Parts: sequence; C-alpha cells; structure tokens
Amino acid sequence: MSLEQREVSAPRVGCFKVHIQGELKHSQFVIMTLHDLGCNHTTWTHFLATPAMEEINRRGAFIHVDVPGQEDEASDLPPEYPPKNKTGLNICYTFPSMQSLGEDLVCVLDQLDVKQVICMGEGAGANIAARFAMSQPSRVLCCVLIHCTGTTAGVMESVKDKVMNWKLEQIGMNPSTEAYLCLHRFGSFEKAENKEELHRVIESFQESLRSKINPKNLKRFVQTFMKRSNITDNVQKIKCRVLMVTGSKASFNHTVYNLFTKMKEKLNKNEAEIVEVNGVANVLEEKPERFAESLLYFLQGLGLVGGVPMPRVQRSSSIDSSGTPPGRTRSMSMEEADMPRGIYSVSPPKFGSPTKTGGVLSTSPAKS
Repeated sequence: MSLEQREVSAPRVGCFKVHIQGELKHSQFVIMTLHDLGCNHTTWTHFLATPAMEEINRRGAFIHVDVPGQEDEASDLPPEYPPKNKTGLNICYTFPSMQSLGEDLVCVLDQLDVKQVICMGEGAGANIAARFAMSQPSRVLCCVLIHCTGTTAGVMESVKDKVMNWKLEQIGMNPSTEAYLCLHRFGSFEKAENKEELHRVIESFQESLRSKINPKNLKRFVQTFMKRSNITDNVQKIKCRVLMVTGSKASFNHTVYNLFTKMKEKLNKNEAEIVEVNGVANVLEEKPERFAESLLYFLQGLGLVGGVPMPRVQRSSSIDSSGTPPGRTRSMSMEEADMPRGIYSVSPPKFGSPTKTGGVLSTSPAKS
C-alpha cells in the first residue's frame, strides 16, 4: 500500500504531517483520520488492511493526520522555552492545545483542496475530530468517534499523568508509562474475554512505544490531552450525524456515554448513534471486523456507499462476544443494501439509544 506524504502548514500547530491513501479527486468520499496517544497514522493503515474494509477502501480515499512529533522515529520537537543563558537565535515550539489541533485541521482540507470529509478518530484523536466538526460544520459530512471523551481530566487521571510525564522526561519510555498508555487504550485488560488475542495486541503496542515513538514528543501530546477543555456543552455546534463507538471494557466507556447523552439532548433527533461491542476494551484493535461492519452500515445509511454488498446480515439483532449471531445468517441483497435508512426486511445491527442486545446497542429502526 503506497502513501503519499505531505506537510501542511497551520497557524497554531505549525505543521501537520499527513499521509494520503487513495485518490482524493476521484473517490466517492474522503475520510480524515486522527490517532490516539502513543499512536500515529499506522494504527489506521493497519485497520484499513482488514478484509472487511475492502468495499470502503475501493470507494473512498483517506487523509491520515499525525499530531506533531508523533510519527515513527520523529526527531525531538523544539523546546517550548529558549534555553537559559544562551544567546543568538533560539527556535522554540509551543505544542498546540486540543482546541487548536481541531481548529487548524481546516488547513489540511484547504491545502489539499478537499471540500468535505468524514472525520474518524480514536481516543484523543476522536476528541480532536469532534472539535473540528464543531468549528467547521460545513466541512464535515459525518463523524465516527471511537472511545471519545468530552469531559476534562479527572483527579485520578491527572495524578497518573503527572507521574508518567515525569518519567517520560527523566528516563524516557518505561514500564509505568507503558502501563498507563495500555490502560488508556485497552482499559481493564485483565477482564478481557479473549486474553490471548489482547495480549498479542498489547505486546505490539508496547513494542511500537519502545522502538518507534519519541517519548519527549509523546509527553507533550499527553500533557495537551490532560489539559483538554470540556466539549460537552458545545455539542450542538455539530451539524452532522455522529456514530460513537466503545467497548464494554474501555477505560472511557462511562464518559463516552456521558457525551452520547449530551448529544441526544442537543442534536436533532436520531443525529447521534452509538455502538458498544461487548467483552472488549479496544474495538479498533480487538474487533476490527465488527467496527468495519458497523462503519459500513452507518455510511450506507447516510447514502454514501449505496449498493455496497454487506458482509453478512443476521436475522436476529443479538450478537455474542465472539461476533457470531445466534441464528442463521445470509448476505444482504443489492435491493436491501439500497433501502432507505431505518427500513429493513432483515435485522442488521441497529443504532440509537442504549438498549443492549448482546454487545451491540440498538433500538427498533426509525420509521421513515
């Protein structure tokens, strides 16, 4: 898979490094991705290699955005303050706030000549994506927010952050830092249903932290995330449909629901939808095929991928933690794939208010 790398200047961020996958000018839609703490665009390129993403990949193009200094083997960002007792020209860099990161993303679209995008983010990246949707509603077709929190950092989160940041500054990547970031991304992983698979995923994440991610730059991104402002009171500024995704074991599961509740209160009817995958902490890493299927349904419901053959559609909306429906399954026909939103002759995973059915939140389809 070839990626075109570009650098995009922005007033407060300074420079975004972006990685373009697909043809921006000749695709049916463009998805802009934002990554979580300790990650970069490779999280998304790995996910797009999932077989279940084939249909979306064929129709769409992607702009993968790296937060400054978070790309693999990145050089140290310039210091925030000039060194003391030094003369001459000093190059300094103030790491942008979460709000600045979100607002400056419009420069990416402008300089790549892209009118509108689907915003998709995980964790800290989801928070940035939501801020972009609030600041530039006309440039966003829809939002897909995985493990998105809308509140400020809690007391315990702040205490853990101070310890982690001190160690990142003094000794670089270390076991306690890795544990913090693993907890952030994978929640209470000792409670996971598939411990063997999750252990493999976490080992891969830890290896990336040790060998590829610059610890000093990561510290500054973590600090920015910890200083995030509350966005829940401004969700009415989002003017597009939103799909929120969480795992039942995710660290931010509770705060995801808080944000979803606010969206249901302040957005137009049925604008906010949510999917919870049972038994996992990180949907993107542990159940990529489940997320891909939910994404496909969501985009199809918006009319963005009409006529796409669906992977497999179940007769019952109940799904067990292994991803296997309890009853017979069959492929969706082309006519069913083109049905208007909310009208189904079978029962694919549905979205809406939180009624749990075997790990997928669902309601009865809205009547047209």
